Amino acid sequence: MIRLVLVRHAKSDWGDPGLDDHDRPLNDRGMRDAPRMAARLAASGFRPDIILSSTAVRARTTAEAFAAELGVAVSRDRELYGAPASSILEAAAATGAQAVMVVAHDPGMSTLAARLSGDGIAHMPTCAVATFTWAQDDWDVATAVDPDTWTFDAPH
Repeated sequence: MIRLVLVRHAKSDWGDPGLDDHDRPLNDRGMRDAPRMAARLAASGFRPDIILSSTAVRARTTAEAFAAELGVAVSRDRELYGAPASSILEAAAATGAQAVMVVAHDPGMSTLAARLSGDGIAHMPTCAVATFTWAQDDWDVATAVDPDTWTFDAPH
C-alpha cells in the first residue's frame, strides 16, 4: 500500500517586506497550527517513512513540527520550493518509500490535491493535511491511477 500525505506549510509571517520569500518564517498562527495538525495526523495512526520538505523556512519549520510529533527525520529538497503538482508527485515517488509526507507550497499543493481527490479538495489552506492511499505497492502504478481513498483536514 502506498500512502502520500500532502501538507501545505503553516501560515507565514509577512511582517518584513524586505525579507526574501524563501526566508519568511511562520507567524504566531502558523507556530500554533503546525504542532496541532501534526498531533491530529499522529492520532490517525499515520507515520510516514520519510518527510520531504521545501527548503523555504516556513516549510521547513512546518515539517519539523510534524517530524517531532511523528518521530521521523526531514529530508529537504530545494526543488519543492514553488514546485508544480507534477514535480511534487515525482519527488514523492522518487523516494521509493511506501509512506511519504511532502511539505511544500501553493499553487502546486492545491493543484495536486485537487487532481488526486477528483476535485474533492478545491484548495489546500495553510497547514492543511491531505492523505491519499493506493492499494498498489508500486509508485509507477499508483501515480498512473486515482487513489483508492483520500482524507482532508485543515486547522479550524
